[in-house]
Amino acid sequence: MSQQALHLPKPFDLSGRVAVITGGSGLLGVQHAHALAEIGANVVIADIDLPRAETEVDKIRADYGEDSAMALKLDVTRQDSVRAGLDTVLGHYGGVHVLVNNAAVDPKVTKDSVVETSRLEHFPLEQWYYQLDVGLTGAFLCSQVFGGWMADHGGGVILNIASDLSVFAPDQRLYRKPGLTADRQPVKPVTYPVIKTALLGLTRYLATYWNEANIRVNALSPGGVYSGQGEEFVSRLSQLIPLGRMARADEYRAAVQFLCSEASSYMTGQNIVMDGGRSAW
Repeated sequence: MSQQALHLPKPFDLSGRVAVITGGSGLLGVQHAHALAEIGANVVIADIDLPRAETEVDKIRADYGEDSAMALKLDVTRQDSVRAGLDTVLGHYGGVHVLVNNAAVDPKVTKDSVVETSRLEHFPLEQWYYQLDVGLTGAFLCSQVFGGWMADHGGGVILNIASDLSVFAPDQRLYRKPGLTADRQPVKPVTYPVIKTALLGLTRYLATYWNEANIRVNALSPGGVYSGQGEEFVSRLSQLIPLGRMARADEYRAAVQFLCSEASSYMTGQNIVMDGGRSAW
């Protein structure tokens, strides 16, 4: 356990707890894993990309000890993979106490996009199914399997990672490019806000379904995270945010610690929006 964890207020202490983070080697998944390891949890970085997960596990172990983390190859779209993942975690740690449903496909709007296919009229059906499989069906399956185990073994916490696009629609003006006609302008695809909004429904459903099983379920809706986007896009988005900037990737750590620990013991079925104030404007 880290020295930081030893001095935290008891409600934030996850010592002896096991936390599974899906999509754990992604931009925010890594941050969630480090946040929970920081307060004493043994973290499982579950990802379809096992080498990337193993790289992040090595970093956490370097800071918090050999048994502080493990990598798990997990395809959240397949029930057999999720069930096998639970068995692997139980075999290694003996239990699961926290599930962070973070796995998602975030379709980016770039200069190289085939702009016609990002628009609703031409959005590929296979992409609709694929992205819903990862972001929504994956959260359902992991909740069913890992949450089901927790319901039978004293309870736990589920945290669904949604988005500020769960509470408002994408502002497609952010993605406009000069020289293109209206019907060829790239847009944020329909799938992402639909999935993130649906996660709020799943959050409320699970919170009330498992209320007697001592399982608390909440959602976190982060705003845009700076990760090397183009200067024009960053400027446009920053003007829509009262704090005047995009988030750093590590700025959600404290919220994850709060929502996954007993510090939030009287909170369930809720969505915490951290968007720099954008939804207030």
